Amino acid sequence: MEGQLVPDVIGRELHVLFVGVNPGLRSAAARHHFAHPSSRFWKALHLGGFTPRVLLAEEEAELLHWSVGLTNLVHRPTASTRELTNSELHGGARKLARKVRRYGPDWVAILGVAAYRVAFRQPHARVGRQPRLICGSRVWVLPGPTGRNAHYPIPLLIEEFRRFGEVAGSHQPGPTAIGNQLAKLAASSGSGSARHSRV
Repeated sequence: MEGQLVPDVIGRELHVLFVGVNPGLRSAAARHHFAHPSSRFWKALHLGGFTPRVLLAEEEAELLHWSVGLTNLVHRPTASTRELTNSELHGGARKLARKVRRYGPDWVAILGVAAYRVAFRQPHARVGRQPRLICGSRVWVLPGPTGRNAHYPIPLLIEEFRRFGEVAGSHQPGPTAIGNQLAKLAASSGSGSARHSRV
């Protein structure tokens, strides 16, 4: 997309759209999501049940095989999310809502409770399922996967991703549930049914 150093990995009929806060400098330079070596996102995503192996950042387009997408609230890269203004986060929430309206994912998973509180003006929000929807899509807030998040060492981060995966899977009917998707993938060895649209 125009103005994005790190392009979205997105398509229609997504089960989960994961939303980072904004790209770090390493991700912006690589033009891939969560490219910094300290990021724990790819490991948590795998051990949480969303992918059958730990992906590399440059393999991010493969997420569409499993109906998973990636975007950011704010597309301006910074060394730290603390450099973002409240205005940028509010604007990011509006842009995300338009994106969700367009693509209609079943779930929107925000990666960072502090950013969610500001962006969506929900000062008391906690990690977990949120009572509000975004354009009809259910919302879950996860801890930020940065290595700087001392409140969530990797075992707790993985536990939160698993908790979300269990709930999201239980709400997705038919053969596209997360567990069934992985079983199907194992049976077909990645046959050509995956979608590779990227905008």
